[in-house]
Amino acid sequence: MYRYDEFDAAFVSARATQFRDQVNRRIAGEISEDQFRPLRLMNGLYLQLHAYMFRIAIPYGTLRSRQLRKLAHIARTYDRGYGHFTTRTNIQFNWPKLIDVPDMIDHLNSVEMHSIQTSGNCIRNTTTDQFAGAAADEIIDPRPIAEIIRQWSSLHPEFSYLPRKFKIALTGAPSDRAAIKFHDIGLKAVTNAAGEIGWEVWVGGGLGRTPMVGKLINADVPHVDLLAYLESIVRVYNRYGRRDNKFKARIKILVHEEGIETMKAQVEEEFAQTRGGALTLPQQEIDRITTYFADPPFASYPATSIDIAREKILDPAYGRWLDNNLNAHRVPGYVSITISLKPIGKPPGDASAEQMEAVADIAEKYSFDELRVTHEQNLVLPHVAIANLRTVYDALVDAELAAGNVGEITDIICCPGMDFCSLATARSIPIAEELSRKFSSPQRQKEIGDLKIKISGCINACGHHHVGHIGILGVEKKGGELYQITVGGDATENAAVGKILGPGFEAEEVPNAVERLVDAYIARRESVDEPFIAAFRRLGDKPFKEALYGNE
Repeated sequence: MYRYDEFDAAFVSARATQFRDQVNRRIAGEISEDQFRPLRLMNGLYLQLHAYMFRIAIPYGTLRSRQLRKLAHIARTYDRGYGHFTTRTNIQFNWPKLIDVPDMIDHLNSVEMHSIQTSGNCIRNTTTDQFAGAAADEIIDPRPIAEIIRQWSSLHPEFSYLPRKFKIALTGAPSDRAAIKFHDIGLKAVTNAAGEIGWEVWVGGGLGRTPMVGKLINADVPHVDLLAYLESIVRVYNRYGRRDNKFKARIKILVHEEGIETMKAQVEEEFAQTRGGALTLPQQEIDRITTYFADPPFASYPATSIDIAREKILDPAYGRWLDNNLNAHRVPGYVSITISLKPIGKPPGDASAEQMEAVADIAEKYSFDELRVTHEQNLVLPHVAIANLRTVYDALVDAELAAGNVGEITDIICCPGMDFCSLATARSIPIAEELSRKFSSPQRQKEIGDLKIKISGCINACGHHHVGHIGILGVEKKGGELYQITVGGDATENAAVGKILGPGFEAEEVPNAVERLVDAYIARRESVDEPFIAAFRRLGDKPFKEALYGNE
């Protein structure tokens, strides 16, 4: 897992000292806010609607217990007692005082964390599958490659000032749990006819005001050449990406305007000059990084399964949690557990300092001191023995973190919206809270099944509304807030952008509008096993449009 080397420790310490001086100069009025802005953004500090917001990197979403405890300490000491986990697997604090931020950075450095490259036109935090290294369906653990990408991209002298921010995601499994086709670069592990592992490379995906599904640029890049190929893509983008208009500066626009074949030719020309040079990854280096991710000391347990049907009868809440929140593990006798940060009627993705400490304790005792942050704003205990499931569940109940709703309609992704964000044009948190109350019944959620709702408070799409099975976008109209509804988005290997069904709705109308969509699905699905997204693909948008607007 991510660890500081001597360079990291020295650099972050020096950066903290430098930023402390910059903060003091800003407070003293020696530099203006315009002069301070690029300096604070280099350190993950934003100026939001009501206060500063401090964003901390969690490389490929992986944490140790001591790191989560430190985040809890920061939340309690320097914020309002909680943190917000984001769709980039980072954590944000929404209420820090400017003068305290250098101290917060020092605390992070003490547990090998930092806020570098969480903002600005650079390569941002690389994300991956939350079950990496544990999933039963995995071809390869992608975390060593994610770490290599982190080291390559951190403070890269050529890529510090790209035309726009740049995001990379990768998955080591056939099932895409990292939304790779909606990233500037998406990577998927593949095997060739000889059984050798390489990487399928997708480029030009993204959300925001111009949502696009990435395009395949290379079907099989070998391990040893991956960095050279990534560098070739980013060099082409840095050379030709637009800098005159930030709304057209992302690589997806370059790919769209040039065409994928032209883009591929340019990348291959660059790759021919780069391949075989300093960026070639020797197996020795891959092996060295891989040792950071060595298996924990798994034990052999007689219990390799659990009778969920029986547990549902004995304790329905526990049975529901077992049914929804577990993921198959590659080692018999173990599972991965998703901890829902989506309690009914509360903001998605938030966790209190006390809850962070509770999860840190559970991870230390029952998950080999390891946990993950997901891009769907939940937490994961990757390695839990089936024999310990009830004990872990009871501890989560005590921490008010035992919601058994992962993958169901109340497992909502939501950006902070106009409650916090200076870019937002509408509120999103209250919509998420009302929807979770509307569908709070466990029986109703079970009846509906797998349905992903995603909500954004502006066109920047931090809530990923474009790829929600039902997506909700808040917009400003004539001084008020309207909510546009899309249907049919999908962030998996079957990537799709949702389709707008018609005019927007007032905030108070949204829960009933969503219920009409749900009822239309239930009435028309072929069986209880047909998920919402499958029914939409079979039926098209007509019945859903009629459910919202009638036969117009």
